Order: sequence, then structure tokens, then C-alpha cells
Amino acid sequence: NPQVFAAAGYVTVMVDPHGSTSYGQAFTDSISRHWGDAPFKDVMKGLDYVQSTYDFIDSNRTCALGASYGGYMMAWLNGHTDRFSCLVMHDGIFDTRMFYYTTEELWFPEHEFGGYPQKNKATEKLYEEWNPSEYAHNWNTPMLVVQGGRDYRIVDGQAFAAFTNLQRRGVPSRLLYFPDENHWVLKPHNSIKWHHEVLGWLDQFTSE
Repeated sequence: NPQVFAAAGYVTVMVDPHGSTSYGQAFTDSISRHWGDAPFKDVMKGLDYVQSTYDFIDSNRTCALGASYGGYMMAWLNGHTDRFSCLVMHDGIFDTRMFYYTTEELWFPEHEFGGYPQKNKATEKLYEEWNPSEYAHNWNTPMLVVQGGRDYRIVDGQAFAAFTNLQRRGVPSRLLYFPDENHWVLKPHNSIKWHHEVLGWLDQFTSE
């Protein structure tokens, strides 16, 4: 809910990237086999626009948050830009190959990447090309990693892997784990904890 962050005093920007359902089916389908391509460019263009247009935005204190595919994008951002003060990755993908072999939603990666990872050279290349773990050596931005233990779409090993990479690289990081939640945080007391931790993380890296 962007109003929560706005109410906490943050300028809140929501980029509507390629892959969304806003501009017809072709626009939605455009990111299939291009996960880290146009959406990443859209996020960066959106960031460029708001920072150059609104003088009340402090470009040195900017964070990004994402869940599910948005969580994947947080992992992708950490390997491809250092423009953010911190990131929040909620139930995101660290490794596309392991995502395929552990998800309960097999049809989805097969649709998005053209099949299973070793189907042919083309699919093997796609899983590698858009795999955030291939760029894990570039991760330097502080990240809060959030995961539900009952998420069978993107299993908790993805979060543990992302957190391990951050910790071993000495990057400020924190793991928030909900053993009784699935792909989303739905229980009221857990939602309160989620917002407390996320807002606290943003405050830690954006305070003057």
C-alpha cells in the first residue's frame, strides 16, 4: 500500500513497467524471455524522471521495494545499479534455475523461459541471462530480505540464498522470516510486524 509509505513521510513512486496489465496483452507478454530487460529500464527511467522533475526529492536517499516478480527485480537491481540507498526484497527470486526446480507453478517458468532449463541451448541461455545470482558478485546495496515459510511458489531457499550472499559479502542485510505465511503476509499481527520492519529498514538508510 503506497499510502503507508507516503504517510511515513516518503515520496512514493510506483512505476508501471513493461509486463503489467495496464496497456493490453502485448505489453504484458513483452517481458517473457526478457525478465531483466525492459522492466529494469522502466524503473531506472522512472527514477531519472522524478529525480530530475521534482526538486524536493533527495536523490541520495532513495530506496526500492518489490514483491514476487518485484522481489526478483530487487535482486536484479542489486546486481546492476548502485543508485539506491537500500532495497527490500519480498518473496523474490535469487536463482532462476532453482526457481524452476522448486516452484509448484511449473507452467509459469516454462511459459516465461520457453521450457525447462536444459530443454535446449536457447532455454539454457535464457535462464542464465536473466538469473540474478549470475550477478551476485556485484551486490553492494543494503537489503532487507522477507520470506514466507509456506510460500511454495517461490520457496524460502531463494531468500536464504540471497541473504547468505549478502552476509558473506559483508553487505548490511536482514532476514525477516514468517514461518506461517505464504507468498503474501496476510495475518494482522504479521502485517504489523512487516510494516514495522520495512519502515524501520527504510528509516535506517534514509535518515539525515
